[in-house]
Amino acid sequence: MFYFQNSDFQISKLSHFQINMEAPLAERIRPQKLSDYISQLHLVGPNGSLTQQIEKGIIPSLILWGPPGTGKTTLAQIIAQESKRPFYELSAINSGVAAIREVIDKAKQSGGLFTTKNPILFIDEIHRFSKSQQDSLLAAVEKGWITLIGATTENPSFEVIPALLSRCQVYVLNAFSKSDLESLLQRAIKEDQFLKLKNIVLQETEAILRLSGGDGRKLLNIFELVVNASSEEKIIITNEKVLQLVQQNTVLYDKTGEQHYDIVSAFIKSIRGSDPNGAVYWLARMIEGGEDVKFIARRMLILSSEDIGNANPTAFIMANNTFQAVSTIGYPESRILLSQCAIYLATSPKSNASYMAINEAQQVVKQTGDLPVPIHLRNAPTKLMKELGYGEDYKYSHDFANNFAEQEFLPDEISETKLYNPGDNARENGTREFLKNRWKDKYGY
Repeated sequence: MFYFQNSDFQISKLSHFQINMEAPLAERIRPQKLSDYISQLHLVGPNGSLTQQIEKGIIPSLILWGPPGTGKTTLAQIIAQESKRPFYELSAINSGVAAIREVIDKAKQSGGLFTTKNPILFIDEIHRFSKSQQDSLLAAVEKGWITLIGATTENPSFEVIPALLSRCQVYVLNAFSKSDLESLLQRAIKEDQFLKLKNIVLQETEAILRLSGGDGRKLLNIFELVVNASSEEKIIITNEKVLQLVQQNTVLYDKTGEQHYDIVSAFIKSIRGSDPNGAVYWLARMIEGGEDVKFIARRMLILSSEDIGNANPTAFIMANNTFQAVSTIGYPESRILLSQCAIYLATSPKSNASYMAINEAQQVVKQTGDLPVPIHLRNAPTKLMKELGYGEDYKYSHDFANNFAEQEFLPDEISETKLYNPGDNARENGTREFLKNRWKDKYGY
């Protein structure tokens, strides 16, 4: 075995994991082989895709995508350990292109010295790499000088350049389930050389499981905090004790990451689904995560037209006024305005008729191209245009009874095409009757 480290990266030939006894609990009980790995059975279970690849000794370059604390780094180390490959590690936080090139050169050398198998280069938080940094990996991956394993909490589709993504398999890691987290706690009590000397009783686990948010590392950090803060000979873990020690649960919310898009999606869908309870819950998640008030208000403004539209035109006015107000006020008062608007929109009648109408119209335009404007609808500012018949036979609506005169407003090729279909709600049912009275059977209203 050899171990090398400098300010940019570390390289190790992993015959076993070196455990620092002063390290956090999560590091001390990090599994050393695949059979000890908890969770992610779809990847590392008996029939898991990674299990089969490791057994065959064929490890592709891959991206491990999952929430924090789900074992991405551990899995990369185990893959190297069980496939008997040199293991190189870079952190995207403090590594530049020069460091990448240096580690690739060392990987090529170590591959020749120690094994016929190409080494593994593990890059933590690969989503933090710039395009140029990711570009610098392409040749090494393509030529097989290294097997790249990248770890990310962000959607690789957005954060990894297409050329690199196409050379890697993407494996999704899920947040730990309740049973996974309970298994982690039991392992810590039984296997950690410090904790197994203590008399620990897990009387209640609901609080610690909830506070972890499916993050195994966070779970173990909280557990170690509670144990170390207890001076009793018999340490009884209760919900009350956990909550007393953990004053505030940091909300998992990354304003620039996938969690950002997932939560705002849940917020919008709750409003669209007329559930004010879901709407204010997801609104609170965004507020507690420090989301930009203008971003939240902007999304509600869009929704007021897309999902409510003419079923309640006042919703658009409400959302627009909210956007203007929170742009001036900011936190913390803006939370009240946002809540009021979200509840109003959630409890408003819904219609996507305007949204569907413009979608349908754009599709017709794409299919039919630039159809000529009917001559009676054309403007005639010059004498020549008038002589050519521009504007001829146009009926000025206000010259007729009820300010309406039936005539064709679409190109001849698509005449009588219905693009707007009113929604089924009180206001738009009235609109349907208005259109039916005007156009009779022409559009089938």
